[in-house]
Amino acid sequence: MKLQTLALFFLVALAIGGVAWVFLYPLLSGERHAEKRRASVARSEPVARVSRGAQKSRREQVEETLKQIDVKSKKPKSPPLTTKIAQAGLSWSKQRFMITGGVLGLVAFVLVFAVGGGLVPAVAIGFAAAFGVPMWMLSFLKKRRENKFLNSFPDAVDVIVRGIKSGLPLLDSLKIIATDAPEPARSEFRSIIETQTIGMPIGEACVKLYERMPLPEANFFGIVISIQQKAGGNLSEALGNLSGVLRDRKKMKAKIQAMSMEAKASAVIIGSLPIAVGFLVYLTSPGYIELLFTTDLGRFMIVGSAMWMGMGVLVMKKMINFDF
Repeated sequence: MKLQTLALFFLVALAIGGVAWVFLYPLLSGERHAEKRRASVARSEPVARVSRGAQKSRREQVEETLKQIDVKSKKPKSPPLTTKIAQAGLSWSKQRFMITGGVLGLVAFVLVFAVGGGLVPAVAIGFAAAFGVPMWMLSFLKKRRENKFLNSFPDAVDVIVRGIKSGLPLLDSLKIIATDAPEPARSEFRSIIETQTIGMPIGEACVKLYERMPLPEANFFGIVISIQQKAGGNLSEALGNLSGVLRDRKKMKAKIQAMSMEAKASAVIIGSLPIAVGFLVYLTSPGYIELLFTTDLGRFMIVGSAMWMGMGVLVMKKMINFDF
């Protein structure tokens, strides 16, 4: 029996050692890497095929660069507070923004405490008003400003294309946008011109547009201008293709918004129905529903229901918001 156990142990150890030798040894010893290098050196391919694959057209290089930048922009880093304020179109300083949030929190705390809401609810609402409301306002203003920029940006690119085709330099075409375009495109292109005036190359100045307007469309524009300034090429053709891409993205966004309106309306109805029913019951039979506000169990049920409703609203919002 002991001999059988030793033999079984030996066979198991031999099998594990064989598997490790087959799969781990080539990785640890560098043998697999050496085989790849030998295969790449000994590869027999026609010279014309290699040169044709290596020499990509300028348009393909631009498209690959735009795809890489678009993938990277899916996960942007959180900018500092001053950048968020600038992206929202405000000229406030960081101190003014923090003072405004503190005043809002203090006012909310005093109002809730004055109406007899208690210390803990007053502190919670004051904290939400001090930190949540200002950041929500920044997000709202930033989103509204980005939508305005997207509405006028394809037309601005078309103006640049027509100006270049008529013989104007790129800088003069940008000055036309900085003078006649609606806000916020006018101020953003004026910032590009001012940045270029102080000595920064125009390609880098256009790339800086993405920092003030964190949109893939602005990133596309900056990359196209930067590549053309470094490698040359037909700028009017590249910007014409970019204008077509921008208009296609705008159409797709409008189509998605139209298709999701039914789901958004259903979400609004479902989310507001419990509140509306509770308000109507309170108007018709106040004694029937006032137990939710006068007893501890009722307050606990209200808090639990509010939490579940909030989770449901967030889930529905996640389901009907599409990214492309």
